[in-house]
Amino acid sequence: MKRTSLAALFALATAHAVSAQGATPLSATATPVIVSKSAELLTGDTWRDRGKLYRLYGVQSCLRGTTALNANGKELDCGNISLARLAALFSTAAVTCQPIALALDKATFVVCGAKLDGNTIDVGTALIAAGYAFAATDAKGNAVSATYLVAELNAKMNADGLWATKFQHPIELLLKPPSERKQ
Repeated sequence: MKRTSLAALFALATAHAVSAQGATPLSATATPVIVSKSAELLTGDTWRDRGKLYRLYGVQSCLRGTTALNANGKELDCGNISLARLAALFSTAAVTCQPIALALDKATFVVCGAKLDGNTIDVGTALIAAGYAFAATDAKGNAVSATYLVAELNAKMNADGLWATKFQHPIELLLKPPSERKQ
């Protein structure tokens, strides 16, 4: 029996969810991408590398320009906190991503693994479980990854990362009509 790669299985499993988001699924044989140390990080879930735009599939970072209030009442840029966590992970680990779909804005949705201390961890799970990103949803508000939703609920329950601050959840903002998105 032929062995199927994990990336191919994941691509098949996510094809329905990806197309429900209006994205175009890629071939299960899409070539993995190694994130370069010179990648330009745009948000806590999106970056540009070698002229291509990439976005973590199923992950929503805090929106840049939105406020998080820490325990002392100090205002912080919520999106910059998410961005800093992604930057820390990318700078300390070798990150390889599997392209799975093209977003409407032509970004390539990817699922990434980071090699740390001989172990490979899922980048999305790491960011969400630490409380610095969230489970992305479809237009109806349903999580596109149950695994990521569980990680988010655990981070919230433990007040990890951004959950130790007061902020407006990015999904709440994104599901509002554009005219109502002001924080």
